[in-house]
Amino acid sequence: MTELGLFFAKKSINRSDVSRKTGLSKTRLSELANNASTQLKVKELYLIALAIDEDPGDLFKEVCKDLQLPKADRE
Repeated sequence: MTELGLFFAKKSINRSDVSRKTGLSKTRLSELANNASTQLKVKELYLIALAIDEDPGDLFKEVCKDLQLPKADRE
């Protein structure tokens, strides 16, 4: 499960409602929630945030919380 999928589960987000509100298919939402190799587009993240009444920046931080710059670039 992806960070987005974990967020959906933690907040009990109904994917059918998100699909209806955003225009993203239920299949696409399932891929984003379950498949770590699926690339989440910024537009999709923004629409999802609007649909679930979350601040887009907060959702972005939650979904990307494990990303870091490579060690050499942080020095």
